[in-house]
Amino acid sequence: MPQLVLIPGLACDDRLWQAQWPVLPASMAPSVSDVHMRHATIQEMAAALLREHEGPLVLCGASMGGMIAMEAARQAPARIEGLALLGTNPRPETPDMRELREAAIELFERGDIAGVIGPNVAFAFHPAQAADAQLVDAYLQMMLDAGAEQLIRQNRALMQRPDAREQLPGLRCPVLVMCGDTDRLTPPECSRDIATLTPAAELVWVADCGHMLTMEKPALVNATLGAWLARLDA
Repeated sequence: MPQLVLIPGLACDDRLWQAQWPVLPASMAPSVSDVHMRHATIQEMAAALLREHEGPLVLCGASMGGMIAMEAARQAPARIEGLALLGTNPRPETPDMRELREAAIELFERGDIAGVIGPNVAFAFHPAQAADAQLVDAYLQMMLDAGAEQLIRQNRALMQRPDAREQLPGLRCPVLVMCGDTDRLTPPECSRDIATLTPAAELVWVADCGHMLTMEKPALVNATLGAWLARLDA
């Protein structure tokens, strides 16, 4: 039986997956990886994940976590028995995003985390969920808890990420692609790229949802992810 490893996104931790835990098959010994908090590049993060979790794997990654999952599949395709990619991006960094990240890193280095994250945190959500102060505050707190050092390192890793599109046509494992239909941080066309390029991909749009699928629409994510994992667990 493969192990199920959940991989959080930028500056996130196991709180990102809190609502999903009840639907994860115990037979897959689910765990949450923190390789994104301990290594400097997407390639190093993926290599560490593969070292720390032996044998066959099912990887479920959100945003940056999905990039790590795709890189792990590139490094060890024979070990990956399934990929669930939520709100992620197979494309390399764009010049515009590189410029924005560089500006943010300068502010993080000065210690102004809240000044950067606070005004922009609502963009991670659909407007309906952005109005939920408790939900937005939970996400903001997770980002603040990560701290400046993590935010700087992880943004730099994203700026240097590889172009995953080159290896997607070679994937032979089942792939679940989920994306919020109003994701403003990782636009839906990025998920469409993955689904188009990957032979065994299933694409699911989450209506009235932004970037934070697991927090915004937990019931729908759980139903879809749970059913997909059940097929792998059969």
